[in-house]
Amino acid sequence: MRLTVVGGGGFRVPLLHRALIEDAAKGDGVVDEVVLVDSDPGRLDAVLAVLGHQRASHPGVPLPVRATTDLDDGLRAAGLVIAAIRVGGLAGRVVDERVALREGVLGQETVGAGGISYGLRTVPVAYRLAERIAAVAPDAWVVNLTNPAGVVTEVMSHVLGDRVIGICDSPAGLGRRAARALGADPGRCRFEYAGLNHLGWLRGLHVDGRDRLPDLLADTAALDSFDEGELFGAEWLRALGAIPNEYLHYYYFAREARTAAAGASSTRGELVAEQQAEFYEVAARHPADAHARWETALRAREKTYMAENRAVLAARPRVVAEVDGGGYAAVALAVLRAIARDEPARLIVDVRNRGAITGLAPESVVEVPCVVDANGARSLAVEALDPHQAALVGAVKAVETQTILAALTGSRRAALRAFAWHPLVDSVAVARRLLDGYLAAAPGLVDVLHTG
Repeated sequence: MRLTVVGGGGFRVPLLHRALIEDAAKGDGVVDEVVLVDSDPGRLDAVLAVLGHQRASHPGVPLPVRATTDLDDGLRAAGLVIAAIRVGGLAGRVVDERVALREGVLGQETVGAGGISYGLRTVPVAYRLAERIAAVAPDAWVVNLTNPAGVVTEVMSHVLGDRVIGICDSPAGLGRRAARALGADPGRCRFEYAGLNHLGWLRGLHVDGRDRLPDLLADTAALDSFDEGELFGAEWLRALGAIPNEYLHYYYFAREARTAAAGASSTRGELVAEQQAEFYEVAARHPADAHARWETALRAREKTYMAENRAVLAARPRVVAEVDGGGYAAVALAVLRAIARDEPARLIVDVRNRGAITGLAPESVVEVPCVVDANGARSLAVEALDPHQAALVGAVKAVETQTILAALTGSRRAALRAFAWHPLVDSVAVARRLLDGYLAAAPGLVDVLHTG
């Protein structure tokens, strides 16, 4: 089956290719051809240089790769499509962060004001991409990796219906780390998780039919042994009775997160942009060195993830070896195998709600356990969110809804509501200044928001 990656010049594409080629080496790979689509031929060349090194490590594995800057050409005959675009590039991410920080609020890539700005400029592009997929490859299944993943998946579902599935590696990674802290095999565990993308909680960890989450919450040493335990602290986790997704750190420790971001010498976007610019520059001049430089940049990227947040809480630096399991590439491969091979799998992914979480509209995209097979992903009903969880999910979903409305209709009023309603924006006046600031600085946003 042909897999097309839209955003094929992206920095993380080699992670996906490595998972695919290792899968193909086993003799029953789900993908027999990869097509990379990107508007920047230079980025495609850099990524192809890295992939060439990976293929050299697996001689004889039949997984041809080609690249194109023509979207329709790349989509033709595709059975699977991965959407991994970044509208506005890393320069746009830096704007998202800096405009928010000037107003004293968080500008994280997917959380708060920065996430809204990113969503506003990404939604129209994602919608048009979905239309092209529907026209050129109507039978293809789409796996969305584009952030903000919940918002983008919901927008694409307006066109593609249930043929689009959003993924994130955070829930699976949290589950693995929690299981190992208990000394359990993650492969034998069933994880109960519910929420939105980057806003969910691990609420059950079943081993051999018994929920071991209470045992984990009672064990301070076990909680202190993995990332989320350190980020949130044993006392707060026991108070919650659940383990939050790491991105909830921006909500539960908002003041500390703002302090960390404001005190950093550079924003996360600026740091990543510098790391990746060096890789692409070296790859262009010395293709033979591309893979080594990519590996170096990847390790630096993972090691520095949320580093300021850890430092302000006096938590230990991130241990990259603990962030194992293949990340989003492993989750993507699991989804692709479940669909292409009709191998039913229970996975936590982003899909239309359809009653999984009470109180949310059926078409709202949520992040919950699903059964994924050749018929797509079907959400499983989850235990009702507690009042705190339901309130936060409801508030952020309302923001997502207004973000989508604003981006699809051009409404600045809807965009203002999105900023003002977000729990991490504390004033309508601030929301108004945020909107004005992003209109002045964010790439292409003034063209998106064209009505009152």
